Amino acid sequence: MSDTNNYRLETLSLHAGQSVNPATQSRGVAVERTTSYLFKSAEHAENLFGLKELGNIYTRIGNPTQDILEQRITALEGGAASVAFASGTSAIHNTIITIAKQGDEIVAANNLYGGTHTMFNAILPQFGIATKFVDPKDPKNFKQAITSKTKLIFVETIGNPGLDFTDIAAVAKIAHAHGLPLVVDATFTTPYLLRAIEHGADIVINSLTKWIGGHGSAIGGIVTDAGTFDWTDSKFELFNQPDPNYHGLRWAHDLPAPLAPVAFALRLRTVPLRNLGAAISPDNAWIFIQGAETLPLRMVKHSENALRVAEFLSKDKRVSWVRYPGLKQDPSHSLASNYLAGGYGGVVVFGVKGGHDSAVKLIDNIQLFSHLANVGDTKSLILHPASTSQSQLSKDEQGKSGMQPELLRLSVGLEHVDDIIEALDAALDISQK
Repeated sequence: MSDTNNYRLETLSLHAGQSVNPATQSRGVAVERTTSYLFKSAEHAENLFGLKELGNIYTRIGNPTQDILEQRITALEGGAASVAFASGTSAIHNTIITIAKQGDEIVAANNLYGGTHTMFNAILPQFGIATKFVDPKDPKNFKQAITSKTKLIFVETIGNPGLDFTDIAAVAKIAHAHGLPLVVDATFTTPYLLRAIEHGADIVINSLTKWIGGHGSAIGGIVTDAGTFDWTDSKFELFNQPDPNYHGLRWAHDLPAPLAPVAFALRLRTVPLRNLGAAISPDNAWIFIQGAETLPLRMVKHSENALRVAEFLSKDKRVSWVRYPGLKQDPSHSLASNYLAGGYGGVVVFGVKGGHDSAVKLIDNIQLFSHLANVGDTKSLILHPASTSQSQLSKDEQGKSGMQPELLRLSVGLEHVDDIIEALDAALDISQK
């Protein structure tokens, strides 16, 4: 593609990042299953390792199939560069340690996915990085938590599993007023429903495992750099002090002009990814490219089905409460409507009358839905987060994140919506006996 800027998202999802190989003329994307790549000369090898020239070195750092995936997601997000990882969790961890070091702090929303919360609350402190958790429903809470040690603000577009929507532009304004980057986990919205960079996000993370992949067939994550944040502020020591990994290179000052805007993405790739090794496999990268091609179509249908399911549950006497941003009565509806285009996503959460015991009974007796710990599959999925994906959180932490004992999370799939509703209806009957 000669100029992706002129194409719309549906077209980018099919074409961005791929140039047809002139040697084969293959229309499909090739899976480059190789560990390493030939150097043209000793000088070429030296230039690649010294960042004087970009190219393929070793698949732990990058791969031609991975490169197409990265370019495609970059185009979909409207960013400057992307780096793919073996999982969404590794994408988050490597993002944090690319910016923060021992003695630093981050400010994060308290309604994060349980694994991310555990990483921030229990694992990062082992390496001297502390997290201050705040209620994201009021953006001012982020401002009050910022100190001289803060290096970034981290939020999710839609909290998992409470489904509170974050006012990204308001949080970005606060972050930028304090010279901080805003990092957004956009997994629940994908670039089809929301391009967070357009609202002030500096770094966007997606779990490729979920809707972008779409079929529950591979694990991966990706980080997109907006290419607009100024890293020259001295408080970002990892970008301003000489880096011993690269003979004293200062990432915010010494890169060639074309690379300077993506200093974050380049450091992300060549320091933690290169040396810690959370590399995505070429086969998984290929799987996610296939998923990205149908992302726009699937997100429309996921959102349509989820809205129908939410409306059914909201009128049902066997249900205590329902959360879905697409419901007009939902606390996040107004805010989400200002941001989202094309739908409100594929996740619905609700509480069954009878509490925890009824919720468990429903899960054990529902048909059609798969009981497992994932979202974003073409098939409908169900989970009781309090005892599974969020079980690492204390009862107090679960409460602050919007978690209740009776909460059930539905990842609404692409089956006929009447079949989905009929399965829920039958299981609700059993849950109340």
